Amino acid sequence: MITTKSEPTLSEAIVEKAKKIKLLILDVDGVLTDGRLFFDNDGNEYKSFHARDGHGIKLLRQTGVEVAVISGRKSQMVALRMKNLGIELVYQGYENKRSAFMDIIEKAGVTPEQTAHVGDDLLDLPIMVRVGLAIAVNDANYAVQQHADWCTRLPGGQGAVREVCDFLMLVQGNLDDVINTYLQ
Repeated sequence: MITTKSEPTLSEAIVEKAKKIKLLILDVDGVLTDGRLFFDNDGNEYKSFHARDGHGIKLLRQTGVEVAVISGRKSQMVALRMKNLGIELVYQGYENKRSAFMDIIEKAGVTPEQTAHVGDDLLDLPIMVRVGLAIAVNDANYAVQQHADWCTRLPGGQGAVREVCDFLMLVQGNLDDVINTYLQ
C-alpha cells in the first residue's frame, strides 16, 4: 500500500497500473470543470478551470507523460485553455469517444495499457473499459465509479485532475524531483 498526506491508501494493483502510464486522457465537462454550463443572454458559453489542475498537467507533461482531451461538446474556451497548457491532442464534439481514443493512442504511440482516462459520466465508459487505468472523479456518475479502478477524493473542476497528476508523478518516482525544483 502507498499513502501520502494528499492521497488515500491505494492497492498495489492500482499502483502497478499507474507506473505504466505514458498517456493521460481527460474528459472536460465534469472533470476539468465542475460540469456546470454558463451562458449569457447572447448564447456565449463560459467555463471555469481550476489553476492547480492546469499546473499539474504542465508538471506531469514535463515528466514525459503525454496528456490528451476528449470532450463530447465543442467549446472555443476548451481549445484556448488546452492551447495554453500545450496540449495538442484535443478532440471535441465526440459523443462516441471510442474513435477519438483509438486515434489518440495511435498518434501518441502508446498501448491502451499505457493509458489512463479520467471521466465522470456515461460517455466516458467506452474508454474507461479499454485503458490500463480508469479513474473517476469523486462526484462522477455511480456507473462510472463502478467501472473505475480508482476514484479521486476531489470532485471534477475542483482539483481532481491535479490529484491524478500528483499520484502519477508519485508512483512513477518523479514527484520529489518536481517539488524540489521549487525548493531551490
